[in-house]
Amino acid sequence: MSEEPCQCPDCQRFYKEHDRLVREFPTLRQQQELNWAALQSFRTLAGRVLEDFQKQHGYKLSEASLESNGDVLSESEPSEELHQALTDLENINAHLFSIEVLMEKIFDVRVPEIVEDKFRELAGELAPDPLNPDRLRLNRLLHQTPDLPDKSSN
Repeated sequence: MSEEPCQCPDCQRFYKEHDRLVREFPTLRQQQELNWAALQSFRTLAGRVLEDFQKQHGYKLSEASLESNGDVLSESEPSEELHQALTDLENINAHLFSIEVLMEKIFDVRVPEIVEDKFRELAGELAPDPLNPDRLRLNRLLHQTPDLPDKSSN
């Protein structure tokens, strides 16, 4: 793991947003609500994009059409690139649904005010920390460093 924070525009934008979210939502409850809203907005938008493309192309990836002969049946076969994108979007939506189920468990957690106070206290320390492990992990994800290979090359 690099000892220096990345200075590229993507990472700088992430650092700024990370710090803002920690400062503006410094309690467990606020983080729960923020993450739930972000997850729901992601699912809503990704689901609607997928639905619109499926309607536009008369395309629906389903078990029945895959079982027929391994190909997707449609009225208007999308390009291979679009077909892959739609398949990826369906996978994203499935993963987001799984995350939603896990997030529901997070909402079951309630902590006493002393714990919320500790969240607030540490939020001030974490927000400006450029070597925060979460930041460094994101650096690797953004840049697909050798210790985290790019999945598309597999």
